[in-house]
Amino acid sequence: MTKTVEPKRSASKSIVSLKVTLRGTRPPVWRRLLLPGEMTLGDLHQAIQAAMGWHDGHLHAFDIGSRQYGDRHTVDDVADENRLTLNSLLKSGVARFAYTYDFGDNWEHAVVIEKRAPAGEATSYPACVGGKRNCPPEDCGGAWGYQHLLDILADPAHPERAEQIEWIGEEFHPDAKSSILTSSPSESPTPRSPPASNENRPLTHDQSKTRPSQKSAG
Repeated sequence: MTKTVEPKRSASKSIVSLKVTLRGTRPPVWRRLLLPGEMTLGDLHQAIQAAMGWHDGHLHAFDIGSRQYGDRHTVDDVADENRLTLNSLLKSGVARFAYTYDFGDNWEHAVVIEKRAPAGEATSYPACVGGKRNCPPEDCGGAWGYQHLLDILADPAHPERAEQIEWIGEEFHPDAKSSILTSSPSESPTPRSPPASNENRPLTHDQSKTRPSQKSAG
């Protein structure tokens, strides 16, 4: 399945800078995103998925104040994420909120609205302009499972190391940042590790890998 956030050329519209940090990871995994204020939480969901490196194969929800927002076609008892824009959040005085991906592994992200600024003349949005560390593999068991996986990979003599490397399917570098938003959806998806801060890659999500010992849907 491929999802694309259509890039928008800059205009006389304000751009919102957000910092997204994955909770429970040490050192933290984070990304800095720039999105037009008229984009919705639904657009932000897709931007986070692409910038972090998730595959969008599980459920998600935003927690803002005392209310949850999400995809009403897949999650019960949530407000429609496609009806609330970033500009609306700013007008309401919201400065930070939470985004949860995969209700099984429970990946919680802290989203902080940093500032609002004029759009750049030659910039396409959404854009990822900063970040550190690779996103954990999908279905690795949440923050605790991810740390356990890193401990295994760091020990060449660990009896489960070969099995875990085979499951990941590629060489995994936790300190690399291998995913970033794109301004050219037509490019073919080729993960790179690590990219330069302004390098782009398509907003695609590979759902082909599921860890045998974990459930495949959140």
